[in-house]
Amino acid sequence: MLIDLEALKIAYRKLSGNIKETRIILNKPLTLTEKILYGHLFDQVPKGSYRRGIDYVNFLPDRVAMQDATAQMALLQFMTAGRKSTAVPATVHCDHLILANAGGKFDLEQARAQNKEVYTFLESVSARYGIGFWKPGAGIIHQVVIENYAFPGGMMIGTDSHTPNAGGLGMIAIGVGGADAVDVMSGMPFELKMPKILGVELTGKLNGWASPKDVILKLAGILTVEGGTNSIIEFFGEGTSNISATGKGTICNMGAEVGATCSLFGYDNRMRTYLHATGRKEVADLADEYADMLCPDPEVMNNPAGYYDRYVKINLSELEPYINGPYSPDVAHPISEFAAFVRENGYPEKFDAGLIGSCTNSSYEDISRAACIAQQAIEKNLKVKSEFIITPGSEQIRYTCERDGLLGIFTEIGGVIMANACGPCIGQWARKIDPPDKKNSILNSYNRNFAKRNDGNPNTHSFIASPEIVTAMTLAGTLMFNPLTDSLVNEKGVEVILEEPVGVELPENGFEVKDSGYLPPPENPSALEVRVNPASERLQLLEPFEKWDGRDLTGMKLLIKVKGKCTTDHISMAGPWLRYRGHLDNISNNLLMGAINFFNGKPNSVRNEFTGEYSEVSKTARDYKSKGVPMIVVGEENYGEGSSREHAAMEPRHLGVRVLLVKSFARIHETNLKKQGILALTFMDPNDYDKILEDDTFELTGLDSFSPGKPLTLKIYHTGGTTGEIQLKHTYGALQIDWFKAGSALNYMKQLS
Repeated sequence: MLIDLEALKIAYRKLSGNIKETRIILNKPLTLTEKILYGHLFDQVPKGSYRRGIDYVNFLPDRVAMQDATAQMALLQFMTAGRKSTAVPATVHCDHLILANAGGKFDLEQARAQNKEVYTFLESVSARYGIGFWKPGAGIIHQVVIENYAFPGGMMIGTDSHTPNAGGLGMIAIGVGGADAVDVMSGMPFELKMPKILGVELTGKLNGWASPKDVILKLAGILTVEGGTNSIIEFFGEGTSNISATGKGTICNMGAEVGATCSLFGYDNRMRTYLHATGRKEVADLADEYADMLCPDPEVMNNPAGYYDRYVKINLSELEPYINGPYSPDVAHPISEFAAFVRENGYPEKFDAGLIGSCTNSSYEDISRAACIAQQAIEKNLKVKSEFIITPGSEQIRYTCERDGLLGIFTEIGGVIMANACGPCIGQWARKIDPPDKKNSILNSYNRNFAKRNDGNPNTHSFIASPEIVTAMTLAGTLMFNPLTDSLVNEKGVEVILEEPVGVELPENGFEVKDSGYLPPPENPSALEVRVNPASERLQLLEPFEKWDGRDLTGMKLLIKVKGKCTTDHISMAGPWLRYRGHLDNISNNLLMGAINFFNGKPNSVRNEFTGEYSEVSKTARDYKSKGVPMIVVGEENYGEGSSREHAAMEPRHLGVRVLLVKSFARIHETNLKKQGILALTFMDPNDYDKILEDDTFELTGLDSFSPGKPLTLKIYHTGGTTGEIQLKHTYGALQIDWFKAGSALNYMKQLS
């Protein structure tokens, strides 16, 4: 067991004491979310009730988790913080840099060779600062965390937006940017606007083809990609006891797709069973001892509308499998309506690839349910009609599934087992499709389906479903197939029907693994030295951003006015750009290359006001920066939706963007911008977006009295000599204003040391 049991005992005693004090001070029944949040206050005891969605609050998380793509920049920042070791337990997981190509063993060997410099850096930094290191091939960060580190009632932050996966074991686990991780590893508080609480009551029991995946797919359709913003989703009700711990993890994982801060379930017997199965009986025993503080108070469950900011009820017994997409994870349709939806919109009915696994659906239970369908295919003389890719979530899952014969079932029907890594889910897919920009459809059990997300092709229509639905439909090769009602013609010309999938929650013979891939930090890390080659194209030591000069921002030029959806994939693409995640200057060449310019409808094409020519966003920004011209970027709703990658905030800051002005922000991205010293502002009147013209010059005034809740003024100078003035809102607290003045949160922290 990798959890320090004595430290966990102390954590539970502290949590219990804080909850008792909070109950007295607030004088009301508590939701589970309130218990864990108030139980992890940096100052321990609240002075009163914090206003949800308004007050900024300081927390003290129990641990930090980082994946290799984001860990590079996080640890480069941490190296400049002047700390000798991490203040809380932390881990690094190498899962993002492995390209899915020919199969697990080959791809892993290729990744180790191609990324040797980065892996060596991460391993050495981890050893130097007392951080646990999970080698490439060990597994996907969220699956490894739920198998080893997550515990009921805990609080964790992770440099990946799907960190909330750990909510499947009753943990508040929040995706953040690397700067937040640096704060916590340095012993500083984690600042967060007190989230609203969205209660989702589950009744009944899943049956037939319905799976935990369908719970969150349906909920995404109800809430939309913005519906959970600045909220924690708390699942409760008798239906929760009918879902496994890893099934709960799947639901929590995709809460990121509705903008939720995180999601979680209360402690129950399914969690207890999973803790026992994964070698953490002692954790389960402690959770049993403190069980009353690991679930909502009875009064809350009896009157949910009185305690949650929003209340949704879902009957699992009536739930139908869902397929969501394309291009957005909230485009939700039950499978009975899906074929008509595809036909009405003219999407390619034949689909080219089915993909299962990723951090969202790669547990033993997930794989066993999909393998049940694959076994039926063998027995019924069926073969896959589309490319079929399977990604195990961890080496423990892969080894156990191979031992139990599950992986062999997939390969027998034509499937390919990839490395224990993110792969196609994040664009790390050497897809073989001719032509490369072919209009096509794919079906996967991942969590995101933004344009170009999986393979870089804007013409790929990516749809999300459960692993068993993906497997079944891959046997048909068409989106028109409904496995619940339709038959297939096998290789002998016989019409056959697939039976409902049956899975195994946990392996009958227990989990097994020969080499988990974990490297603990050494006994004497201070003697180690971390070096970065100045000539490296992949790693670059950081220079502090300049602090604010105390004056209003004048002479700003518009870099780009973004039209429509702008996710972190649009701002800082993944895929092949992952190789530069440790080199700020090199990766900045992808700045906003996927965003659509309002004025010409093209991506990566903006007008340079000095030359009159259109060129790449980063090239134009570099020219402005060389001339000392500050820049402003303008966007629409939910700007920065998607990944937690702080590169999407560091790149514009590095190239000279001073203001990001939008109709609304996604939570993580707004915080990341603030951390890097960019002014993240919103229109007081969203219609003022239309007043921004391509050749305008801007002046931001009122910074000398910049304070919480006080609007700022943007003066607009048009080329014809006319001027305009609009009011801007912001959500800055006093500490965040200090970050801006210092040039970044990291600069501010160094001032205090």
